[in-house]
Amino acid sequence: MNDPEAEIKWAGRVPQRTIKCLHETDANGIYDEELIDEIGWALYARCDSFVVATGAWSGRARCHGCGETLWRTDPQSDGSDMLRCEKCGWGVAWRIYFRSIQHKQLSGARTVVAFFQEFMARFPAAEGPRQKMLLIDWLIHRFHSENRDPTRPVGVNLIEGKMNEVIAFLDRLTYGEGSTEGARERHAAWRRCMSDTLQRWGGRRIDGETP
Repeated sequence: MNDPEAEIKWAGRVPQRTIKCLHETDANGIYDEELIDEIGWALYARCDSFVVATGAWSGRARCHGCGETLWRTDPQSDGSDMLRCEKCGWGVAWRIYFRSIQHKQLSGARTVVAFFQEFMARFPAAEGPRQKMLLIDWLIHRFHSENRDPTRPVGVNLIEGKMNEVIAFLDRLTYGEGSTEGARERHAAWRRCMSDTLQRWGGRRIDGETP
């Protein structure tokens, strides 16, 4: 018997080791085009899953049989109402669909959705490894709130690990004289914002020491 929940697939977060390898290579002035594409498209898939999963909060779902957009028809029910795709016949109870996105870092503010949609629009059209590298670096250094004081880093939604682990990982990323122009400056700006945020959270600097 088929397991409806097992049929629901979301793109996972990108392993830290691959992003670490990418930045180490870039710091030496080398564009590993295969690795850039691997990470860029993995981030693209993750962004797509995030955008679709976030839409579930408003009752919009995606058919995991053919990709068609589905809408919840009875938002007042206890979750037993069915999502059913008229195009391919795929279906699942709403509570099962919704449960599949929980505890997977697949929801966030509108600003985050906008960042991810922008990346998804720009990455396929990027010309050459330099543009792709800059887009990857731009994406992983965003914050959930940038109009006010920066708060939660979006890297937590994109990169494997708990929040404190992802923050420490991003802080340690390698940048050097050979890094793509602009990448070191972006990382430094991210570090300043993250350091200020950590102090507001508990009086700790980004290196984990008390001030």
